[in-house]
Amino acid sequence: MTRTIDLWFEFASTYSYPAALRAEAVAEAQGFRIRFQPFLLGPVFRELGWNDSPFNLYPVKGRYMWRDLARICADEGLALRQPSQFPRNGLVAARVACVEPEADWLPDFVKRVYRANFAEDRDIADPKVVWDCLEGLVENPDATIAASQTPEVKARLRTNTERAAQMGIFGAPTFVIGEELFWGNDRLENALRFARALARVERAE
Repeated sequence: MTRTIDLWFEFASTYSYPAALRAEAVAEAQGFRIRFQPFLLGPVFRELGWNDSPFNLYPVKGRYMWRDLARICADEGLALRQPSQFPRNGLVAARVACVEPEADWLPDFVKRVYRANFAEDRDIADPKVVWDCLEGLVENPDATIAASQTPEVKARLRTNTERAAQMGIFGAPTFVIGEELFWGNDRLENALRFARALARVERAE
């Protein structure tokens, strides 16, 4: 039975902020689990011929996005402070998220990093900020950050990014069920409907 939905996210991604903070509760209410899958959008964008976020490359699109995100966050009761730097480099945090991909602390860490970036305007490229996001979640934040710098973990993030591109992911957040992609915070409910239908088929077989 299909019970897991993969959430592919990038810490610099604006719409991934509300998605990451609401996805677990919405999914769990319907009997599904969200599995967080970090990757980097930079290499994906470069393959598309972009050297920056499309929200910067196309200012009209960017202005709309920030207003749209403000409305979404207001509806969800989420604080929003437009980052003084956008997009921020999420490499350090993404590698930390790859240290223990199935760790119980990972969802809370992901949410803390998003709040730091989009609610508090803190520089998530700074290891001290990442350390603060780990505090209280892991026994030794220094050891976790050190582990994130090992060749094994760096390779894990590269593999995730390559896998995302191979699956056809071109933006974040993307919810994935099997080979089905649902791009955008507003596609979570569509993904859950698909997952429920797939589960009914599996039960009938």
